[in-house]
Amino acid sequence: MIKNIHGRTLELLGEAVVAGRYAIGASIPAEPILGEELGVSRTVVREAIKSLAAKGLIVTGPKVGTRVLPQDKWNWFDPDVITWQSRAGLTPEFLRDLQDLRRVVEPAAVRLAAERASPQDIEEIERAYAGMKEAVENGGDYVTFDLRFHTGLLSAARNRMLVQMSKALNALLRTSFEISTSKPDGPALSLPLHRAVLDAVIAHDPAKAEQAVIRLIDGARQDIEDVLGSSRRRLPRLSRPPPRLKAH
Repeated sequence: MIKNIHGRTLELLGEAVVAGRYAIGASIPAEPILGEELGVSRTVVREAIKSLAAKGLIVTGPKVGTRVLPQDKWNWFDPDVITWQSRAGLTPEFLRDLQDLRRVVEPAAVRLAAERASPQDIEEIERAYAGMKEAVENGGDYVTFDLRFHTGLLSAARNRMLVQMSKALNALLRTSFEISTSKPDGPALSLPLHRAVLDAVIAHDPAKAEQAVIRLIDGARQDIEDVLGSSRRRLPRLSRPPPRLKAH
């Protein structure tokens, strides 16, 4: 119960900071005031403040008090920070940073996956691809299987740091996938690109796998630009389950 209270308090304060309720450089109210606002003890507030400081959102000290740090100090590889940002509302700059990160990380990871993937790794990625194909053909949760596909590739790289990074990338990638899959026939058109990546990994061809995933990433970037440029569509918030495709 205490853990749940701490988690909820951390979530409320984290979302408030990320949403801009407390301006960059501004002081956060003192622990007694926050405790009264949130209906929790000062101890719970103090622990939540420590967690926010560890995530780079705030700084605390006897001379500075408790102040909100600039966004470039925030830990953008912390899944909580990403989730809070997605709930507060995404920005084009956030999506640009995401696409740049994918362009840097995924091609290198997929090269490693093509070199190191075990039969079990390939089987997991195959299952994810089959789920994507089923969702395109008969309707369903395409985004979740798309995430499993990319997580499987990172896992197949057999690098502990990439596996850790995938925890944060999942929240980031879901954002990208929700936008790109809202383009008419976007998922259906991306399936062959995913298949090309998978086939190159199965063939243990690193160069071919790298080029295939670059085409996939660049296609997703274009889909996002098309969707956001063709309408005044609001960027997604990830507090709800991913949208399901309708059957063709």
